Amino acid sequence: MSDIYEKKSRWKWYLAGAGLLIILLSMIYTHYLVNKLRIEERNRMDLFRRSAEIIPIMDNELPENIKLFISDIGKSNHNIPVILTDEQFVLQDALNFSKKLDSLGLHTAQDTLFAQNELKAMRQNGYPPITIKIDDKIVQYIFYKDSTILTLLQFYPLFQLILIASFIAFGYAAFSTARRSEQNQVWVGMAKETAHQLGTPITAILAWLDLLKTTHEGDENTQEIVVELEKDVSRLELVADRFSKIGSAPDLIQVDVRAALERIRDYMQKRSPRKVKYDFPKMDLDNPLYVKINNHLFDWVVENLLRNALDAMETGAGKITATVSETARFITIDISDTGKGIPANKFKTIFQPGYTTKKRGWGLGLSLAKRIIEDYHAGQIFVKKSVAGAGTTFTIQLPKV
Repeated sequence: MSDIYEKKSRWKWYLAGAGLLIILLSMIYTHYLVNKLRIEERNRMDLFRRSAEIIPIMDNELPENIKLFISDIGKSNHNIPVILTDEQFVLQDALNFSKKLDSLGLHTAQDTLFAQNELKAMRQNGYPPITIKIDDKIVQYIFYKDSTILTLLQFYPLFQLILIASFIAFGYAAFSTARRSEQNQVWVGMAKETAHQLGTPITAILAWLDLLKTTHEGDENTQEIVVELEKDVSRLELVADRFSKIGSAPDLIQVDVRAALERIRDYMQKRSPRKVKYDFPKMDLDNPLYVKINNHLFDWVVENLLRNALDAMETGAGKITATVSETARFITIDISDTGKGIPANKFKTIFQPGYTTKKRGWGLGLSLAKRIIEDYHAGQIFVKKSVAGAGTTFTIQLPKV
């Protein structure tokens, strides 16, 4: 099961890498286009300069239609913001500043102030100005900046990244929700069918226990064994009842959390190796800590953690400790063991459906425990800490009554 989950996890990284590669290639190509357009705009500004130099020099030699043609070439730019100054950098004209200025010229004091601020910014941070010379004498400077199209194109990869990321996030959320809903339906169906199938053998075992009880009335050892077997069968009935109620909203009752933990410890300690010691908090009748839980489901969660702790103690010896603390809003239960520990990179993975390190098992225990605590009890369950070879601490947080 863990191999299957790890393969799915790798595919997620492969898809993420493919998405990043697409974005990277898009950024490289956009950068290439931006440089090409920037060169083109520089050439257009240079053409503007040439037309401004040719017309005064050849004014008497050029036919009027040729002069108009050259002038139109120079002023054909309608996208690149341009500011013209004289040789002393005194503002003369401003073009193509969208709605900030009129299409040509400076017609109001507000236009002039805006153009002066733009000129200051261009001189400090813009491209080197283009010089217009007549008879080797500087008569004008052309200051310009990137056109609106070029500016937008530079931000295109960012827009693309946001759109792709949003699409992937939305698609992943929708897919995960649909898959989770489908898994939930399968689990609910399996749970109810399991509860149904458990009913027949449980009834048969109870009948055999009644037979043993009546046929060996004077045998104290047999009667003691029958009592313990009845406890286990009662536990099986609880398990079947839990499975039958999966998918339904559980009834929550107010319970002292220390009393609940003591009940679970008493049951599990009798079924654990003798070399495993339990250290659980004692009940305090003067200071109860109340939470609202469903006893059957909460017991199942803690029992699952304790069984995992027992499995982690490969030598069959160790210690399981439970501590309870409170804040203004929550009751916190820490369950620690002295087992083999969990790698830090698996703290979240172990709660995923299908993940298990055991040779047998479906890998659903901790996944169902998380769902029971978070969905049904409005709490949290997580790995607080773990040290290889030293043990693990799980934390359960429940709203305080």
